[in-house]
Amino acid sequence: MSDPSWLVLACGLIAFLYSTVGHGGASGYLAVLALAGMPASRSSTLALVLNLAVAGISFCWYQRTRHFEGRLIIPFLIGSVPLAFLGGSLKVAQPLYDGLIGAVLTIAAIRLLLPIPPIGEIRQPGVPTSIATGAGIGLVSGIVGVGGGIFLSPVLLLARWADTKRAAAVTSLFIVANSIAGLAGRFPRGGIDLTGALPLLAAGTMGAMLGARWGATALASDVLRRLLGVVLLVASAKLIFQVMGWI
Repeated sequence: MSDPSWLVLACGLIAFLYSTVGHGGASGYLAVLALAGMPASRSSTLALVLNLAVAGISFCWYQRTRHFEGRLIIPFLIGSVPLAFLGGSLKVAQPLYDGLIGAVLTIAAIRLLLPIPPIGEIRQPGVPTSIATGAGIGLVSGIVGVGGGIFLSPVLLLARWADTKRAAAVTSLFIVANSIAGLAGRFPRGGIDLTGALPLLAAGTMGAMLGARWGATALASDVLRRLLGVVLLVASAKLIFQVMGWI
């Protein structure tokens, strides 16, 4: 199918919004690709490719502005990458699964949109906790076809494992790694179809270059946290609407 101009614009806008908080936007791409009538087998792969490009640009900006902390992300990656590969290789029926995830994301979004009172210093999570958390997020992300940022960001912030901009920096690299693993897991199922992807990738890249720079250099932490709440609401709405058959 040929990609309509509205779809190209939508992907650019999604990339801009999500990249401000260090995300790739896979959940948003999945929603608009479904509205465009793209088969799920193709849309989930294309969403991961867009996710990889946009999150990579986000990571470059957040790392450049010194918000990235390598020792925080490594245990999460150890747990997540192999499980994201496994999840990407599975074919499962998931309407109820998506509905439950949508409900969890809605609760997290509302919590992030509300003021967060000071509850002590940022603390480093234990390595076993980080590995287990990463493994759970990686498996879910590989199955659903996202990079995992929509799950990792609220965990980092609500558990006080990172401040807002550090969470965005860590999440962006997490998304890159899991998107690669998820794509690799799709090869045994018949390869990757990127027909017509170039206009969408170009729009996503432009949106990400603007959004990531704005998020990393200009947005205040409270604004960034609330914007993340909006992003999570969009993601949860997409999953719930999909379960109800509206998209």
